[in-house]
Amino acid sequence: MSQHEKRGVKTKLLGVVMVSLGVLDSLLTLRGGLPSEEYILLIVLGIAVFIIGAIRAGRQPDDPADEQVR
Repeated sequence: MSQHEKRGVKTKLLGVVMVSLGVLDSLLTLRGGLPSEEYILLIVLGIAVFIIGAIRAGRQPDDPADEQVR
């Protein structure tokens, strides 16, 4: 596997974790009323981080020097 195939994986994983925590926390607070704005913000930011990771994974490096060497 080349280094290019692994681009964006950590970023997408961080986004999934953020969305999961936001959904779980908002479901727990939903029992008491409306979910807090912080949890909704966590979900939205998690989606944004996931999208950034997906863009990084799909982007082709223009310059061979752009790729990191192991």
